[in-house]
Amino acid sequence: MTKTRDYKREWATEKARQKKNGGVLEAKLERQRARRKLDKEGVARKGKDIAHRKALSKGGSNKDGYFLDSPHNNRSYARASDHKPKATYDKKG
Repeated sequence: MTKTRDYKREWATEKARQKKNGGVLEAKLERQRARRKLDKEGVARKGKDIAHRKALSKGGSNKDGYFLDSPHNNRSYARASDHKPKATYDKKG
């Protein structure tokens, strides 16, 4: 006889684990909310990224603001030889 899975508990455990490991799930949900809001407003975002004024990886959220930007500008920073960012992205605020 097989034991039935407790999906609610599995989801809660996974969510807690992801939140503990750098907030991966929370950042994903913030990105998803921003995409859905822009889609609902009818904004054409084909070929564009949704950039956040304060990076989600640095504790930002949709409340800090977001806008459409080219993938080239949004995906990373100019890097020095030690792989650290040379300077912050000034256009984001």
